[in-house]
Amino acid sequence: MTAIVFEHFSYAYSTGEPVLNSIELEIPYGSFTVVTGPEGAGKTTLCLAAAGAVPQFFGGRMAGSVMVGGLKTTEINMADLARKVGTVLADYESQLVALTVAEEVAFGLENRGVLRHEITERVRQALALVGLSGKEEQEVAGLSGGQRQRLAVASILVTEPDILVLDEPASALDPEGTLELYRLLGDLNKNHGKTIVVVEHQLTNILPYATQLIVMENGKIALAGTVAQTLTAMVDCQLYAEAVPALWRLKFSLEKAAKINLGEWTSPVEAAAEINTLLASEKKGVARSA
Repeated sequence: MTAIVFEHFSYAYSTGEPVLNSIELEIPYGSFTVVTGPEGAGKTTLCLAAAGAVPQFFGGRMAGSVMVGGLKTTEINMADLARKVGTVLADYESQLVALTVAEEVAFGLENRGVLRHEITERVRQALALVGLSGKEEQEVAGLSGGQRQRLAVASILVTEPDILVLDEPASALDPEGTLELYRLLGDLNKNHGKTIVVVEHQLTNILPYATQLIVMENGKIALAGTVAQTLTAMVDCQLYAEAVPALWRLKFSLEKAAKINLGEWTSPVEAAAEINTLLASEKKGVARSA
């Protein structure tokens, strides 16, 4: 079964023109999907639609449907939908409401009437997953930005959704915090089976974990495919090409100049290893011909 399906989905907030136009999109269970595109492309609204907040919370006008786990988001209340889809907004600070770390993670479970001993154990497990074990009694205000971001993720994970949707989660993080966050999401996807959907402009640090890359433009899905397929099309069509990481631009240039096909580089180390292998092979060929 597909995790999230958009079928001919269009949406306009009550005060404006359509921001999503006939969206056709499937996000498989177990995938790691990255959504990118210029400002105003409709990426945040896409996230809100997957979480059911559009249209249930924001109202507005819609056509088509969004289905999560086989159920239409308009036919299930947001509380039940939150058990399937955990959402971390770009302004994740607004989602943190408690004084201490443990209280923050426990908040959602307490609202659902979960027994105290079960809350304690699930809080412990969620904090372990995001690397915050031992900080249960620490005040939220005393955490670093990266730690608060991971706390926001833990407060969603504790409710055990199968799908995580994050809107520009690294926007307020430094480079180290960004790397830590995406390593965490990659681990949750690969080793814990979570379906991950992330809106992101800076692609360099997230692409090593992605299985699907989507480009939005003017409220539509402009490109969708594997990382290699979409990045290639972004360059060929000059569609949001400025977002293509420098490493991939180098790869495309080398392929064009040398008329060769290179691997899918996920890091400078991997790129250097393949280039060194090619150079060594070329040197051997020259030596034999001499």
